[in-house]
Amino acid sequence: MKQTKLEFLVGSFVLLGLAAIVYLTVKLGSGSLVGGDTYSLEARFDNASGLNVGGSVHVAGVPAGRVEGIRVDPKDYSAIVTISVLSGLNLPTDSMASIKTTGLIGDKYISLAPGADETSLKPGERITMTESSVDIESLIGKMAFGSVDKEKDSTTNNAAKPLTP
Repeated sequence: MKQTKLEFLVGSFVLLGLAAIVYLTVKLGSGSLVGGDTYSLEARFDNASGLNVGGSVHVAGVPAGRVEGIRVDPKDYSAIVTISVLSGLNLPTDSMASIKTTGLIGDKYISLAPGADETSLKPGERITMTESSVDIESLIGKMAFGSVDKEKDSTTNNAAKPLTP
């Protein structure tokens, strides 16, 4: 009788642990652990490369929301990013949104820098001041090929000039 009671307790403990893991997986997958009520804002970027739906939104380095959607505006081919922000944050209308990278080649996230305006952004409004992401690969390519072109130009310029003693 004692053996079956022990097996029942161990089985119950395992089932409770599995239920907790499933609950946390669902909560983390939907991003709802960021907390509470949120409202939606939009931001227009020239380049949103590397930013993904579900990415985080930070204010002063603290997670304060997430990226809900990214789409292309057919009029000017810019990226429109929809974000959800905690409802406790009343961001001023002159706030700035910029796409940053965690580390050198890490994940991209949106950093919000609150402005000093007296009026706040309402749900669904657009942040007008934005800073697009820096494409590290293209910068490295420009540096690498730029230095090759400079070396090529210096060798061709030397060959074209006659040597005078």
